[in-house]
Amino acid sequence: MCWKKDIGVVVLAAGKGTRMGSNLAKVLHRVNGQSMIVHVVGCAVKVSNANVIVVVGHQAEQVRDEVLKKFKVSFAIQKELLGTGDAVKAALPFFSEGLSHVVVLCGDVPLIKAATVERLVEFHLHSKNKLTALAVEVDDSTGYGRIILDAEKMLVAICEEADASAEEKKIKLINSGIYCIERKFLTSALEGLTRDNAQNEYYLTDLVKIGAADGIKMGVLKTDDPHEVLGVNTPAQLTQAEQQCR
Repeated sequence: MCWKKDIGVVVLAAGKGTRMGSNLAKVLHRVNGQSMIVHVVGCAVKVSNANVIVVVGHQAEQVRDEVLKKFKVSFAIQKELLGTGDAVKAALPFFSEGLSHVVVLCGDVPLIKAATVERLVEFHLHSKNKLTALAVEVDDSTGYGRIILDAEKMLVAICEEADASAEEKKIKLINSGIYCIERKFLTSALEGLTRDNAQNEYYLTDLVKIGAADGIKMGVLKTDDPHEVLGVNTPAQLTQAEQQCR
């Protein structure tokens, strides 16, 4: 795959994971004998050999030490936990200038496969999109960001549960939080993010709002396996991931 040298991967691993009911950083919880972060970084290095930046924050040293036992990658510190947009912004300066596109992976999605992420990158490049989101259709979309498409099946919005209308809540196509984004668009759009929301955070999903306002070409790749892309936020979901892994 000749595009690998042009792709950087950001792995988001700074959060606390308070819903896990544990003092341990969320990404350090184990699935099938291995921490979630090691599963995800393993996927990242397959996609982009050396161009991997892991964003750490909560229990940064422990997360860093855990990753370095297995992989030689770089790290960025998110000094304050101000959301996914802020985390990606912290990682960008660590990439070499030659990279054209950036993949964003979540450190709490341990079942993600490198083949799926490679399909996302290839679809993104072939479609000449500025941003491509990985999405999945589920029976119960409660709690997830809904993917809003136009008549041409292009991405125009990602609507979070709290902001969704009754009609939007019926949408079964949800956002996985995994993206491939043209670096130039990403760098400029991150500057336009604000914290004008209920969480007072910089949402990475707001890049879609910025892109839509500017008429930027954005798309969605749908994957078939919901278990592969759904994040672990609770002990019950951790058990579910363990069962799926086995």
